[in-house]
Amino acid sequence: MWRRFGSFERSVRLLMVNQFAINIGFYMLMPYLAGHLSGGLHLAGWTVGLVLGVRNLSQQGLFLLGGTLADRLGYRPVIIAGCLLRTAGFALLGFVDAVPALVAASAMTGFAGALFNPAVRAYLAHDSGQRRVEAFALFNVFYQAGILIGPLLGLALMTVNFQLVCAAASAVFAVLTVLQLLALPPRGTRGEARAGVLADWRTVAGNRPFLLFSLAMAGSYVLSFQLYLALPLELGDTGAVSLLFVVSALVAIAGQLRITEWARGRWSGPQAVVRGLTLMAIAFVPLMAPAPDGLRTAEVMACTVLLAVGGALTYPFEMDTVVTLSKERLVATHYGLYNTVAGIGITAGNLLVGAMLGGSRVWIVLTVVGSLCALAVSMLNRAGVLAAEAVPAQAGP
Repeated sequence: MWRRFGSFERSVRLLMVNQFAINIGFYMLMPYLAGHLSGGLHLAGWTVGLVLGVRNLSQQGLFLLGGTLADRLGYRPVIIAGCLLRTAGFALLGFVDAVPALVAASAMTGFAGALFNPAVRAYLAHDSGQRRVEAFALFNVFYQAGILIGPLLGLALMTVNFQLVCAAASAVFAVLTVLQLLALPPRGTRGEARAGVLADWRTVAGNRPFLLFSLAMAGSYVLSFQLYLALPLELGDTGAVSLLFVVSALVAIAGQLRITEWARGRWSGPQAVVRGLTLMAIAFVPLMAPAPDGLRTAEVMACTVLLAVGGALTYPFEMDTVVTLSKERLVATHYGLYNTVAGIGITAGNLLVGAMLGGSRVWIVLTVVGSLCALAVSMLNRAGVLAAEAVPAQAGP
C-alpha cells in the first residue's frame, strides 16, 4: 500500500491524507453529538432531530451547488473553504447552547461537506489520470481508516468532556485548511469562457447515460446505509454495534487494493460494479430466517463483511464510471448531482426500511433492491450506455 501511495504525485497523496483527516475529525465528533444535545444540553427530542437533520439536509441538498462551485472556481479554493467552514462549525457545536446557533453550526458543517466532497473526487480523478481506479481504491483505504480511528479518538476525549472533542475536531480541520493553503496546487479551472450555472446544470441533467447510471446506483447506497440503521437495531447491544463498524472498516482497509486488482484482471469496470452490487444484495440473505441471539450476531457480522467486500469491489469502478460518463467535463458538478441522487435514494429507502423493521420482510426487500440495481447496471452496460468514450484529460494550469 505504501509503495503505491508513494507512486502517485504529491497532490494525489495529499488528497488521500486529507480525506483520512476529514473522516477522523468528522467521526470523532458526530457519533456523540446527539448524546450531547439530549443529555448535556437537555434539548427535546424534536430539537435534537432538527439539529441533526439540518446537517444532513444541508449536505445532501447542496452537493450540486458544491460541485458547480468547484468546476467554476477551481477545486482547491472550494476544498479549502469547506475545511474552513467545518472548522468554525465544529467549534460552535461545542460552545453554544442556543438552538438557532446550534442549527446554524449544523448547517455550516453540512454545507462544508457539500463543498469539498465533489471537489476532492474531481481533483483526484484529474490528477490520477489513467490510474483513476487504482487511486480511488487507495482513497477508500484512507477513507475507511479515518472512519475506524475517528470514533475511538472521540470516545477517549469524551472521558473529559464534549467541548474537548469539538475543539480537537475543529483543530483537525484548521490544520487541514493551512496544509492545503500551503501545499495543494490549483486545479479545475481552464480559463475558458463558460455559460451560466443553469446552463451547466442543464448540461449535466441532459447527460442521459450519467442520469441512468446514477438512478441505477441509488439503491446501493440504501444497502450500505443499513450499517447505520437496520443492522445496529437488529443487534441492539452497544458493544456488538461498535464491532460492526470495526469489521466493515477493517475489511476495506485490508482488502480494498487486493479486491480491486483481482477484479481489474477479470472484468471491465461496469462488470465489476454489477458483481459488487450482487454481493451486496446477497449479504442480506442470511438474515431472512429467524435465529437464536448468538447465531443472529454471527449472521449480522457475515452480512457486514459481505456488504464491505461488495462495497470495496464496487466503489473504485463506480467513481471511475462517473468520470467516464461526464466525458471529463464538469466532473465535480456530475459528482455533486450523483451524490444528491444517492442522498434522495437513502432518504426514501430508509423510510421504507423503517416501516418494515422487526420482520424478515425488510431483508427480502433489501435483497430485491440490490438485485434490481445489479440488473439495471448490467442492462445499461449491455446496451453500451456505460461505454461512453472519455476525452483526454486536460492539463492542469
